[in-house]
Amino acid sequence: MSIMVPALISSRNPLFLINPGTQHPLQNQSSLPLKSRIYCSHQPRRPRTPTVKPVMISPDKEVSIIRNESGKSLVFREKNGFLEVGKKDMMVLCGLGYYVNGFRGFPWLALNFHMAHNLNMHPSTLQLVQNSGNLPMVAKPLYGILSDALYIGGAHRIPYVSIGVLLQALSWGSLALIPIASEARPALMACVLLSNLGAAIAEVAKDALVAEYGQKNKMPGLQSYACMASAIGGVLGNLLGGFFLLKTQQTKSMFLAFAAMLALQLTVSLKTREDSLVLSQPSTYPLVRESIPTSIKKQYSDLMAVIKEESISRPLLWVVSSIIAIPILSGSIFCYQTQCLNLDPSVIGMSKVTGQLMLLSLTILYDRFWKNVPLRKLANIAQLSYAFALLLDLVLVKQLNVQLGIPNEVFALCFSGLAETIAQFKLLPFYVLFASLAPRGCEGSLMSFLGSALCLSSIFSGFLGIGLASFLGITSGNYSSLPLGIMIQSFAALLPLHWIDHVPMSQVVPEKAVKKGRSKRTRRYRRVGRVLFDSVYSYHRERESDLRW
Repeated sequence: MSIMVPALISSRNPLFLINPGTQHPLQNQSSLPLKSRIYCSHQPRRPRTPTVKPVMISPDKEVSIIRNESGKSLVFREKNGFLEVGKKDMMVLCGLGYYVNGFRGFPWLALNFHMAHNLNMHPSTLQLVQNSGNLPMVAKPLYGILSDALYIGGAHRIPYVSIGVLLQALSWGSLALIPIASEARPALMACVLLSNLGAAIAEVAKDALVAEYGQKNKMPGLQSYACMASAIGGVLGNLLGGFFLLKTQQTKSMFLAFAAMLALQLTVSLKTREDSLVLSQPSTYPLVRESIPTSIKKQYSDLMAVIKEESISRPLLWVVSSIIAIPILSGSIFCYQTQCLNLDPSVIGMSKVTGQLMLLSLTILYDRFWKNVPLRKLANIAQLSYAFALLLDLVLVKQLNVQLGIPNEVFALCFSGLAETIAQFKLLPFYVLFASLAPRGCEGSLMSFLGSALCLSSIFSGFLGIGLASFLGITSGNYSSLPLGIMIQSFAALLPLHWIDHVPMSQVVPEKAVKKGRSKRTRRYRRVGRVLFDSVYSYHRERESDLRW
């Protein structure tokens, strides 16, 4: 049996109004207490706002009415109904987005082999292309400010995801279908920049979406879910990438396959409506509406004020410095493995698969058991483990594994990607921390600033590694100084432990602290509406002075 709720509920007027200026219909007014007097809200005047459509309510369902951010209309949230649909849309959009982000190792593995073998790039040149291609990631704060301030079609997250995915599809499709794009170095560099530009825009929107949705629905563990999806994508991407390179050696077909996957993600993002997630909506009041430059300027000022907070600036400074201090020799080690040790592409791909499986396992352990571990202790252990893992490349270069009876393929498969895995896992608790600290309306700006700072520090670390390789004389024909460079790497990884006190002990903001931050005035004027099976009522908390006769 269902009950029809008539269209008496508007976005402005409650069902029962207490209006001091209305004539009381009862003759004996003095016999009724002040708080028990009821006045009829049915008047011949034209309603101020349009009414909503009738809502069907069944006895086995609970429905609540919540005003959207603009205050114009009501949003009906139904238990086991609308909320479940919104959560499902969020899980699909978030899971597929981060899965494709992790799957980017599939085309990048092919691109690295294409540049090293087909184009015969120098190791330093290869690493220069890898790090220079990440320059669009540095502008992430700009994308975050635009995502927070500018709405496209009434939404400010999913449209930016679609734009980023489209740019990536155009880039990898051009590398696959246009010969000059993959052969001429300037055109190749342009495609790499365009791909990373799209990835940066999509990542900013996804990180902001996860942070905003997690705060609104009290789900702080969404970052772990995103990291799991990315790790699964990395496992399959590197596994399939190594297999395809070993069997076909056709890098362009791999570019085309990834472009097709991006087309699928674009279709899903275009079909998902942001209002189904019940996120913030733009204001429709003319007095509140601001120009685009004013909105951007205000968002930038809010971001600067948030970053200056000590609870954000200190851990941000540590995590950035822990990356900058280490000169990365990834290009030299990659060329040494492929040119001197003659490792097959499948081995390189499988080593990354092993690393992603380790990352997935660490993420699950963090989500289940390590959330309550003090953040400073967790960062300390991760940094020490990273410094130790960097020395594993020294074992491979010195061929100590062969002396122990372990083949190069087996050692590279098991330990070559361990350092990169630990470096990725070390960032997860900080993403959770900053997502919990992000103020409402500044999620995209803060998370994009974090991503930009981490990317810029990685680029600087890569350039520092290029300088170290040039200083030590590491070239494609001379790797005699590579062991010294690896030892310098490991020693530099220990330096951030000297200022580990910048990292806070707690990982998330306690819920009591968040509730305490609300002002009494905010709590007083908070509007609440609820619709139950056997009754329909709403009320508005007004000032006490307005209730006086």
